[in-house]
Amino acid sequence: MTKIDDTPPAWDERTQLSTFLDYTRGTALAKCEGVSPENARKALLPGSPLMTMSGVINHLRWVEYYWFQVIFLGEEDLAPMTDEDPDREMRIAVDFPLTQLLDEYAEQSARYRELAAGYDLDTKARGTIRNGLHVDLRWILHHLIEETARHNGHLDILRELLDGTTGR
Repeated sequence: MTKIDDTPPAWDERTQLSTFLDYTRGTALAKCEGVSPENARKALLPGSPLMTMSGVINHLRWVEYYWFQVIFLGEEDLAPMTDEDPDREMRIAVDFPLTQLLDEYAEQSARYRELAAGYDLDTKARGTIRNGLHVDLRWILHHLIEETARHNGHLDILRELLDGTTGR
């Protein structure tokens, strides 16, 4: 798997947050290296039929969309999830090649990296979270690191169950 560096080139807060978010994003991509199209769509956990490698990658893509586009910028939510099908982004992922999902996630990550670089970490989001608060960009970056790292654990388990591959 591709080696990803988590050491920031500078020690200021922004660089550390950006580096760790990029590290977790890169880890998600690396977990999927060499996965066959068939394996990318396999659900291996009986209690989680939507938990596929494709589903997790598509979920990560839409999570970043939600936090940057909807919450931070205050734009209309165009994500595929609905009240009736809150996990739809994971369900529909099997209809797309994993390579497409990975490319879209990487391209989107690059756009959001550039977007975040243009704002102060203290900038408040235009949209609100569930409790009505306007979080700042710093909080969003921390949250995305946590969310992506958590799902990397899911990808790690799925990958080991699929073909025995372990590690980063």
